[in-house]
Amino acid sequence: MDAFYASIEQRDDVSLRGKPVAVGYSGDRGVVAAASYEARKFGIRSAMPSVTAKKKCTSLIFVPARFDVYRAVSAQIMDVFREYTDIVEPLSLDEAFLDVTDNKKNNPSATLIAREIKLKIKERTGLTASAGVSVNKFLAKVASDMGKPDGLFVIKPEDVDVFVRNLRIEDFYGVGRVTAVKMHELGIATGSDLRNISEEGLTRHFGKAGHSYYNFARGIDNREVCPDRIRKSVGKENTFLKDLVDREEIMSELDVVAGVVWDRVSTKNFRGRTVTLKIKYSDFDIMTRSLTFPDFIRDYHVFYDTSVNLMNSVNLNGRKIRLIGLTVSNVELPKKLDARQLRFDF
Repeated sequence: MDAFYASIEQRDDVSLRGKPVAVGYSGDRGVVAAASYEARKFGIRSAMPSVTAKKKCTSLIFVPARFDVYRAVSAQIMDVFREYTDIVEPLSLDEAFLDVTDNKKNNPSATLIAREIKLKIKERTGLTASAGVSVNKFLAKVASDMGKPDGLFVIKPEDVDVFVRNLRIEDFYGVGRVTAVKMHELGIATGSDLRNISEEGLTRHFGKAGHSYYNFARGIDNREVCPDRIRKSVGKENTFLKDLVDREEIMSELDVVAGVVWDRVSTKNFRGRTVTLKIKYSDFDIMTRSLTFPDFIRDYHVFYDTSVNLMNSVNLNGRKIRLIGLTVSNVELPKKLDARQLRFDF
């Protein structure tokens, strides 16, 4: 979807149309959750501090997020997808991969399917979507970002090699701003440059992601579209309007975050073995503590007591806290060993 949250706000409030809009909190501790295309022209993007955004655009209009509305619209969009295929892998509320190799409409053209889906989304929600069509997830994702908003970009099999060679490294799926800087430091500016680096060299510089970069440089991505992706974690973070230093206030906020996380764990019937505490200090340093259990955490009191113990293990030394987060993760149980007493003949 195109600027999903902001577009919904502009759809529902005529006075916001054509104006720079940011979804989020405008206070000193606020962060931009989403920006309209009018706001993006000023360099405003999601996750940007609200203070910075307002400096870039003095006429920026902030509106509070309405996630209940966004989820409802997302459900409408996912319903459209499933009219064509059940092989739908949502990435977020506003984005998904679709495998339309065999589709419910018996339409042999993925491009025509994409065009139909875009039209139906527009008719039912009043919003525009951009689609990318190609032979694998990597290429389809890259294509979906071409020609936004209201774009439809197709990368045909015979065009893959030339397209990837000429692709800017910043436009590669999985290459963020920090990684792009490192790529440029290594002399990698395009897909062609990336292809000149060995797989060993890429893994040495980028770890496990190096394997993916090596394949992406050749247009290769063998990942299937997975309609039933396993949720790997459930968590919640709170950024405070003022930095916390008082221990009682800190534990009170931890109690709030813990309650939200456990409510989500219960609602989603999620099971995990690891509790992770995240603290961001006022100077933006980040600290984490975690504890892993041999079995799934099924009781709130166990989860809460663990969260408290993790916090108590942190020596704050009077440092101010900007953010507290808690996460439950680790959905895999450890494999049981086949333990047997061995006998030897002497």
